[in-house]
Amino acid sequence: MSSQTFTATGIVLSAGPVGEYDKLVSLLTKERGKIRAFARGARRPGNLLMAAANVFAFGEFQIYEGRSSYSISQASIRNYFGELMQDFEGACYGQYFLEFADYYTRENAESADYLRLVYQSLRALSVPALPRLLVRYIYELKAMVYSGECPQTFEQFSDWNLNPSTLYALQYVTASPVEKLYTFTLTDEVLQEYIRVVSAMREQYVERKFKSFEILETCF
Repeated sequence: MSSQTFTATGIVLSAGPVGEYDKLVSLLTKERGKIRAFARGARRPGNLLMAAANVFAFGEFQIYEGRSSYSISQASIRNYFGELMQDFEGACYGQYFLEFADYYTRENAESADYLRLVYQSLRALSVPALPRLLVRYIYELKAMVYSGECPQTFEQFSDWNLNPSTLYALQYVTASPVEKLYTFTLTDEVLQEYIRVVSAMREQYVERKFKSFEILETCF
């Protein structure tokens, strides 16, 4: 294998047309953080990269590193998250997760934790027993923790008189590994309080407004 080619485990965050048949995709990879790479011929019917160059595609990507750009030469996709693509609500939540990840991740920065968070959160959207609203706010809080901006003590909410169950949920999400995040539900009262806290933190720490966020706020 050429020294200019490497394999990266990742997920497609976004993809857009370039020229007549190509795509430019943004990949969140475990090994090199966020990578923007060309998928040559991905818009040509029957091209081997046609399905791999779509949002939500997760797997191994063989990437050629040129002088000024990356190009995907092959891909072995493990999960396309097809169930989300066929579900308008699920697709909206999933697209929001990807936009959030695109905002927070950087090039050439180790991103294994964040990649696991995105992958497990997309899987959680397809679990009937888990309210998608809860999945969303668990994801937001953990993403802010991984960004390094989010405090872990929640002392700034001490005068909110939070329900002890709400405080426990906040601390649990903050401290737990990704694999343990989506293992609980909350009562309606605790969920609304949890949402209020995480929303306040998002307003404080996240400076960008996402298109998918506006859709979620309007439709769901």
